[in-house]
Amino acid sequence: MAEQLSDDELSAALAGEPSGFSAVYTAVSPAVLGYFRARGVEDAEALTQDVFVDVLPKLAKVTGGHSGLRTFIFSVAHARLVDYRRRAARTPYLAEYDPRDDARYAKSAEDEALGSLGGMSGTLSRLNEEQREVLVLRIVADLSIEQVAGIMDKTPGAVKQLQRRGLSALRELVTEKDHAAS
Repeated sequence: MAEQLSDDELSAALAGEPSGFSAVYTAVSPAVLGYFRARGVEDAEALTQDVFVDVLPKLAKVTGGHSGLRTFIFSVAHARLVDYRRRAARTPYLAEYDPRDDARYAKSAEDEALGSLGGMSGTLSRLNEEQREVLVLRIVADLSIEQVAGIMDKTPGAVKQLQRRGLSALRELVTEKDHAAS
């Protein structure tokens, strides 16, 4: 024990006097707390409090002096540890969801559509945003020039111009790719 109980304090504790219990708590609780910490209890302080809440009403029945008291307190502490371990084994482990760790992956509709363009998605990504958007809406989504104009808040003439420039740039990129491959 970190602090020794005097015989008078032990007698007072066994007689149910508050000062005696306080002395027992002061003398023995650091050792109980250390026991729980050494055994890996997450909230060792709370479990130590639980032990002494259980011990208090049973102090009058303790026999064996200092050694008997210490044995009794640690038998209660061991029982609380067993209860803690059983409760922890039944408690499910809660982990925060991280989509990067989720093996269940399904491609988005956009990924599917761009993937079905036969490797064109990488080439399309080299166009500017508006050209790429017009070409995908026109070709993949099969929308009319008027529909694309409404979606992009542009005039039909502007959509036609973006489409023409996008196709021209795409043609150049594909030609570059073919020359590099041969």
